[in-house]
Amino acid sequence: MTRIGIIVGSTRPGRNAEVVARWVYEVAAQRTDAEFEIVDLLDYKLPVLDEATPAGFGNYSQPHTKAWAEKIGSLDGFIVVTGEYNRSLPGSLKNAIDYIYAEWNNKAVGFVSYGSAGGVRAVEHLRGIAGEMQLADVRSQVALSLFTDFENFTTFKPADLHRDTLVTTLDQVVAWSNALAPLRAS
Repeated sequence: MTRIGIIVGSTRPGRNAEVVARWVYEVAAQRTDAEFEIVDLLDYKLPVLDEATPAGFGNYSQPHTKAWAEKIGSLDGFIVVTGEYNRSLPGSLKNAIDYIYAEWNNKAVGFVSYGSAGGVRAVEHLRGIAGEMQLADVRSQVALSLFTDFENFTTFKPADLHRDTLVTTLDQVVAWSNALAPLRAS
């Protein structure tokens, strides 16, 4: 069965990413074409990158890196939930991506973002990063507004239309994850 990780891309106290990721999971869990799980960056306690060699060599020395690599390596695709911080992605998410390399390769990724402009600028940066990590990013994206999809910027109340976009994003991530399976197997 195809395994998709829903990455909670923020570690900030009071973050919105966790509740958005739970919403993604609730919608995804109704599907029968893949298994979904939430992967929370907070659970991996990754300090600012502390590996002596570049991730591309795969010589991970730190226990937290090895645990992170094992989790990401066990998955076939991803939905990344990210806020937009200062017109880009959260530093904690970029740090987590940079820790490892081969574990990302030949997998699909979709994005659910939020922010004052729907988080679209964070995702534009993530798309470039995804290409470097040999992740196939899907076209569909859920872009949530802090003004209309969150009450008082904190209580998540997504507009109904976002569910349909999320379903399309999930469809694409599952399809591309399956299509890339032969590359992961070789």
